[in-house]
Amino acid sequence: MAKVELKQPIVEEISASIKDAQSVVLVDYRGLTVEQDTQLRKNLREAGVTYKVYKNTMMNFAFKGTEFEGLTQYLEGPSAMALSKDDATAPARIIAQFAKTADKLEIKAGVVEGTVYDAKGIAAIASIPSREVLISRLLGSMQSPITNFARVMNQLAEKGGAAACDAPAAEEAPAAEAPAEAEAPAAE
Repeated sequence: MAKVELKQPIVEEISASIKDAQSVVLVDYRGLTVEQDTQLRKNLREAGVTYKVYKNTMMNFAFKGTEFEGLTQYLEGPSAMALSKDDATAPARIIAQFAKTADKLEIKAGVVEGTVYDAKGIAAIASIPSREVLISRLLGSMQSPITNFARVMNQLAEKGGAAACDAPAAEEAPAAEAPAEAEAPAAE
């Protein structure tokens, strides 16, 4: 069997996996212990991220003609690819978090929703919370004014309703008008 025939299924596998991917992150995994690599794979798998080591030439062939073609310039040295089809920031977020404890893990570059980022760009994307966290924050901010309004209405009801609030205003209003009337005749 020719070498091309052996390599073609691998290139097709990579092409199929990146076809619907929202993001791909390339990392240099040199220096990781087996235990660290196992833990990284577990963390990525739990988040629905696919992580696999391929030869650079195979990834280079698979990336050609796709939105991931910009990653070919970063294919030097050992490279592993983490990709997600659901959460665009998950690979960057998990790898960056893991790299804090495993200093040998190095982010090379990545593509998030069609845009190529270098290591610094991927680090910035890693700081973006997950979709679920963003949705919960949005719902919390939408719910906050309603909750505050309900709290104010509850406090008004406990103090005796709107009549209790109108009474002090009614007492202050004539007092404020009285000096104005007293000054008006003196000016004539």
